[in-house]
Amino acid sequence: MKPEEGYILYDTELTKLAKENRKNPTRAEARMWYEVLQGEKTGYKFLRQKPMLNFILDFYCSKLLLAIEVDGGSHAEQEEYDQKRTKLLNSHDIKVIRYWNDEVMDNIGGVWESVAEEIEIRKKELQQFSAHQPPTPPYQEGIIGEK
Repeated sequence: MKPEEGYILYDTELTKLAKENRKNPTRAEARMWYEVLQGEKTGYKFLRQKPMLNFILDFYCSKLLLAIEVDGGSHAEQEEYDQKRTKLLNSHDIKVIRYWNDEVMDNIGGVWESVAEEIEIRKKELQQFSAHQPPTPPYQEGIIGEK
C-alpha cells in the first residue's frame, strides 16, 4: 500500500501493548530512541512501538515507509518468524532494517551512520518508485468502491 493510498490497518488490540512497550523499552531500544531517532534527529519523524498489521514495530517512519527493529538474543531463535514478518511488511512497501542489541549498546556511532545511510538509500528507492508508478485512475463518483 502506497502512502497516498491511506493507512495500513493494524490489530487494535495491539495498541495497549504498544503503549506498555513505550513505557518499558529495552535498554537498546531506549538508547536508539534517545540518541538516534527522537525529535527528528535523522530529519524524519519516527514513532516508537507502532502497531502495524499484526505486529508492533520498534520504530517506524511513515514518510519513508521504514521500520527499524532492535533485536535481542531471542530473535536468533525466531529467525524464520522474523523473515516471514519482514516479507509481509515488504509486501506493503515497508522496508525493514535490523540492529542487534549489542550493536546499539556497543557502537551507537556506527548504528547512527548506518541509519543515515539507510535513510538516503530509502529516499532514492522511493523516488524511483514514484517515477515509475503509473497515475492512479479516477474512482467512480470520487469514492473508492462505489459504482
